[in-house]
Amino acid sequence: MADAVGRPDSQPRPAQGSGTPHANEVNNEKLVNQQGSNDDPPDDEHHSHAAGNSDSNEKKHGIVPRRSTLKDKLKGQKEKIKTKAKPPGGYDPTPLPDVPPGYTVKFIFHRAENLPVADIGSGSSDPFLTATLSTALPKRHKEEADLIYRTRTIVKTLEPQWEQDWTVANVPASGFKLKIRLYDEDWPDHNDRLGNVTIFVNRVSEDWEGLGPEREFEVKKRSGSKRAYILKACAATFSRGISITPRLYVSAVVLGKSDPPYGQIYTAGPTYYFKHFSPMIGRMTGIKVNRDEADDSNSHDARPASTRREKMAERRAQKYDFQASEIQLAGPVPAKLYHRYVEFRPIIGLLFRGSGLRGRILNKALHHQHDRVYNFDKSTEWGTFEPCSEEASLQLLRMAHFDEGGRVFTYIITLDGLMRFTETGKEFGIDLLSKHTMHSDAAIYIACSGEFFIRRLKKPKVTEDADPGQPTHPPDAMLKGGPPHSPPPAKPQYYQLVIDNDSGTYRPDKSVLPYLQKYLEHNFPGLGIVTLACDDPEDQKLKDAQRKIKHKEGRAINMVLNRSPSASSFSSDDISDLSDMDEAGETGRKSKKERAWDLIEEPRRLKALAARHAAANIPSEAGTASGSSAAA
Repeated sequence: MADAVGRPDSQPRPAQGSGTPHANEVNNEKLVNQQGSNDDPPDDEHHSHAAGNSDSNEKKHGIVPRRSTLKDKLKGQKEKIKTKAKPPGGYDPTPLPDVPPGYTVKFIFHRAENLPVADIGSGSSDPFLTATLSTALPKRHKEEADLIYRTRTIVKTLEPQWEQDWTVANVPASGFKLKIRLYDEDWPDHNDRLGNVTIFVNRVSEDWEGLGPEREFEVKKRSGSKRAYILKACAATFSRGISITPRLYVSAVVLGKSDPPYGQIYTAGPTYYFKHFSPMIGRMTGIKVNRDEADDSNSHDARPASTRREKMAERRAQKYDFQASEIQLAGPVPAKLYHRYVEFRPIIGLLFRGSGLRGRILNKALHHQHDRVYNFDKSTEWGTFEPCSEEASLQLLRMAHFDEGGRVFTYIITLDGLMRFTETGKEFGIDLLSKHTMHSDAAIYIACSGEFFIRRLKKPKVTEDADPGQPTHPPDAMLKGGPPHSPPPAKPQYYQLVIDNDSGTYRPDKSVLPYLQKYLEHNFPGLGIVTLACDDPEDQKLKDAQRKIKHKEGRAINMVLNRSPSASSFSSDDISDLSDMDEAGETGRKSKKERAWDLIEEPRRLKALAARHAAANIPSEAGTASGSSAAA
């Protein structure tokens, strides 16, 4: 029997690094079990007889035998984890499987026809599709996720035309299975499924005829929304010649043999981005962005100085908006960037695997939370850019708002090179586990995770040195030529991306940071990439300077989002909190703890507070008394 990477069980597995699941420990546990089973077993009849006498004695004396429960198993697993010096997870040095060369296949999702009406109010749908690619290519671990691609949403139509392509490298000669699911986007409710199409291809080669030019597939309705198809069936009853079966048009063509490494299937193109917006979360966290994205960069230097000053004045009236960003990097991701979640508590394993009742509940809640932050709606922005170009560097800088406001971002990079990040920082709390778990959508394996920020140099210079030998913003708030006094320059050479491995969920090993640096330099030319380990004092020093600038130039985050992920509405207390934050202005509303410390430092405020409280209670007491007398 072969394991997940195609090696026989009899062959030794590679030794795991620090902080990884130790295969030797697992094998030792199996060996102990085997030794226990190889001991001379007791006579079956004698054993069953003794067990019967024991049970009868226990029942006679009123003792009910205690069986193992899920709680006992969790407790035992917890004790095992506690006894280990390092819990399983973190960096995993398992190499890529040794396989023959594969092929690069280009899929094109053209259009769909005859879709059902999912939105009764508009008499149409907001369709999009997701494509999941499965192959027989062995994975390093069976828990790795398959490749998934999502199209943009076409609003209010029953015949969407996407014309989007997806290029995948290292598809094996044994073929693939492509499962396409069609949905109606229905934020904030659950998306309505409109059906699916499954495409099986048993052989891929350079002379494969492919699918096309526009291969028609009937959409299976069984998995679609019953409500949508009942309405369509009723309409077809009164009209002859109308089919209720939707159709999807897809093409596929082989572009040639893929480049090494052959054991890694990945997205070769296109490089794209998504920007997700949430004004409500933006209000709660105090995060603001420019109303016009063009104001993020100094791309209109031809404007007169007076016009630029007017524009800067307008930018002070920014809008609340929490932004979650996704940017597809050009692959492949370096094989050394391979990390598993750290199982520092037994419940963490249940959460990631979705096993057991509690695990399934937490896993579902976490997926829902990810969907709320990375939500697709009518405000979602989408686009493509030239891979490994200055255009790619500028796109990242725009999504990070250049060096404005002292922002710090939390990021993860998936095994397929999709980089997700939001401006969160330590002030923004995420329910359940951690920010990185939310960003990864509870993925068991990822490439890397941590935090990053952007800083601007006084003079354009591509350098990977944490000390560039010239002033930077931050921490120099008086540095001219950019924020906060003027728009940022639109040249990547003016900026450094300072990135680390600060993630307790996956704990990336600092030995892989040089591979991360080269990967990002390849994707973002002209941008200086500085990699620092999270235990490096310089990393903490630079991030502290970033947060100080944030307090001066940006809005402080004083409210922590610790709501239930399943909550779909806000209470009156939430609206009151938002009103208080608006009245507080740019200084932000102080927390209860901060207000308590203010009272302790200035005892005179206690008397004023007591006087206001007494005055507020007088009318209410008078009203109660009058109401009582009226009732009498």
